[in-house]
Amino acid sequence: MYPRFTLAAGALALVAAFPAMAIDDAGTVVVTATRFPTRTNELLSDVSVISREEIDQAGNTSTVAELLARQPGIEMSRNGNIGSQTDIHIRGAASNQTLLLIDGVRVGSATSGAATWSRIPLSEVDRIEILRGPSSALYGNDAIGGVVQIFTRRGDGPAQVFAEIGAGSQETSSGSVGIAGGTNGWRYSLNASLFKTEGFSNVRNPAASNFNPDRDGYDNQSASGSLSYALAKGHELGLSFLSSIGRNRYDSGYTPATARLDYESQSDIGSYSAYSKNALTSNWNSTLRYGYSDDDSTDYTDSKRTSVFRTEQDQIAWQNDLKLPVGNALLAVERLTQRVSGTSDFSTSKRTIDSYLAGWNGLLGDHRLQVNARRDENSQFGGKNTGNLAYGYQIDDAWRVHASYGTAYKAPTFNDLYYPLTYGYYGNPNLKPETARNAEAALSFERGKHRASATYYVNKVTDMISWSGRVTPVNIGNATLEGVSLSYGGQFDDIDIAASVDFLDARDDANGKALARRARERATLSIGKRVGAWEARGEMVAVGKRYDTDYDPAFPQRNVLGAYTLFNLYGSYALARDWSLFARADNIFDKKYEQALDYATPGASIFVGLRYKPNL
Repeated sequence: MYPRFTLAAGALALVAAFPAMAIDDAGTVVVTATRFPTRTNELLSDVSVISREEIDQAGNTSTVAELLARQPGIEMSRNGNIGSQTDIHIRGAASNQTLLLIDGVRVGSATSGAATWSRIPLSEVDRIEILRGPSSALYGNDAIGGVVQIFTRRGDGPAQVFAEIGAGSQETSSGSVGIAGGTNGWRYSLNASLFKTEGFSNVRNPAASNFNPDRDGYDNQSASGSLSYALAKGHELGLSFLSSIGRNRYDSGYTPATARLDYESQSDIGSYSAYSKNALTSNWNSTLRYGYSDDDSTDYTDSKRTSVFRTEQDQIAWQNDLKLPVGNALLAVERLTQRVSGTSDFSTSKRTIDSYLAGWNGLLGDHRLQVNARRDENSQFGGKNTGNLAYGYQIDDAWRVHASYGTAYKAPTFNDLYYPLTYGYYGNPNLKPETARNAEAALSFERGKHRASATYYVNKVTDMISWSGRVTPVNIGNATLEGVSLSYGGQFDDIDIAASVDFLDARDDANGKALARRARERATLSIGKRVGAWEARGEMVAVGKRYDTDYDPAFPQRNVLGAYTLFNLYGSYALARDWSLFARADNIFDKKYEQALDYATPGASIFVGLRYKPNL
């Protein structure tokens, strides 16, 4: 356990060190933290926004996961090359304890319980909002660690065409093209992208094993689009979609010693929504939304299909935002239907969740309050109540403090409960839902082009489900996710800086042992500078040591994944008003490291591209 008060004191001292300047920014508007538009400097939660500009700087980083891993409080692990299984940990929570939304639609696998992060290309994304901490009072099941909401591109104003093409190391190539605009009440966008890499062998030492030593490549095709029409002021109908099809090669430990088999996995995700937004009165906005998402995973051995897992989710929600004499209220009802199918014979393949939620937030002088409550009726596990209470105080025009307490839960997945005996693994129908109780306190500074925050949190998770090192999942009892997160973003003349430091103690309370693949220390740094037509940026990501599995008394010796630090560079040059040449170099010192035991990671690589982006 960390010395809490020492860390908190250090955090406050670090935040207090930032300079005072004139206020010139009213804050970015986000929706994920409250479910309606709110400025970041009015929030009582830990939220980050990744802009399209930051996405452009990601270069050949083809998925969302790598970009998320450069944000405060988020850690990534991947089983080899791009396209392989990828896990995201927010504040030490398991990957399947983070909820993914795409344009308000829940996306993910109901069998694994996690989002297929490897299949989300950045080329289709306009911005990303990250809400850290338990959020079931707003979003229900799965949101123990937090919520990541992805917004696809939208159009407005004169039609704009944008395009990008590039190539780099490991025979990597990518291209994307799109159009967006709006006129006479109509808004539209349509985008498409291709990505391909030959990659590297996923296993660190394939020559010393039964694994096929061939390169485990990946290719992806994706498209997204939107169309909306404003019937009148305050009344809009709209559609949006995102579809991504990805196929990757991988290595398997089940290869016979005399054979070198080829293993492939095709994973497809889709998100589709239709909505009606209506200003029923000057103080009452109504949004009716229907969403559908699918997550398909098919495995092949020597081109022969061996397994299929398919998830379909139907979602309908009616949300009402009310402006009150004091503050704003939220009232909503939702229904989620999940269906699973495929080659595995699950004894139960469908469940529904009916939800009712209410919330209020308001400003009373220098005091801010937010209250949320939710009731979920799950057809498998019955009713579940969750809530959140937050209070904030504006000390002066730059400093504010806030504290909050919230609860969350996650129901076992279909795999957790009903996975049929396969390769010695099987489900456990006696599992209980996971629950969480989170308390946190934060100090924030925001003045001019400088923003800083220090957040201390303790998330107590009960009946945490774990497969790590086991053939069937169990509720491991209680776990504690405790930490301090420090972050800063600012600009000095033409130099911009972003930095974060995280200290995490994620442990099984029964034995005090660290949970798998959670580093106790983590830091990021990004420094960029613009001079005329040139832009240059350097990045650093440092991750402390981790264990590859959860602790098991029967196997007390655990493999350690060593600490590592990666350095990346990005640069661009404006060839003309709308044209730019860019290059990105990752892991420039060719650091050898592991994110998962015995799985290889990318060495030094470079990617060069040409971008057309109108600057209207």
